[in-house]
Amino acid sequence: MADLARLNEVIEPEAKALGFELVRVKMVPSEAGDGGEALQIMAEDPATGQLVIEQCAALSRRVSDRIDELEEQGEVLIEGAYHLEVSSPGIDRPLTRAKDFENWAGHESKVSMAKGYDGQRNYKGELKGLEGDLVVIEDAKAGEAKLPRDQIHSAKLVLTDALIAATQPLDTSGADDIEEEKADD
Repeated sequence: MADLARLNEVIEPEAKALGFELVRVKMVPSEAGDGGEALQIMAEDPATGQLVIEQCAALSRRVSDRIDELEEQGEVLIEGAYHLEVSSPGIDRPLTRAKDFENWAGHESKVSMAKGYDGQRNYKGELKGLEGDLVVIEDAKAGEAKLPRDQIHSAKLVLTDALIAATQPLDTSGADDIEEEKADD
């Protein structure tokens, strides 16, 4: 098991030192196929909303060094073996912070409520934003729903044409040089 709150405390300053904002820290099944776990870190450069490979590598090195340092001092942050995965949140990004729900208002999203939530568990529709600590979504079935942020299990944007249009590529250099081949009939 891993203490995610403590991991956030350790990782966030490392991300900030590089000028990044932490989006999410989560333990997930490893994609290495070994049945192990992965410490998944999603961060973004506030200037772009994404991270390029070099930025992911820099954050990975900082976090790895910091975790190693703490473990050498006797603190166990994650029991057992794990993989470290650092990535950009991507276009259909998770919504984890209050500002995510505000910044992405107007786009389609999926929200799943925590177990034990009294009401509908899954919502999908246009994200309207925040009202205090309530996430407002126009659900396709239930209509407007106001959901307590602390009861949300997961939330993410849905990949749509409108989202693609609203998300600028990080680097378009060379795009004008791409030649399209026409298939022979």
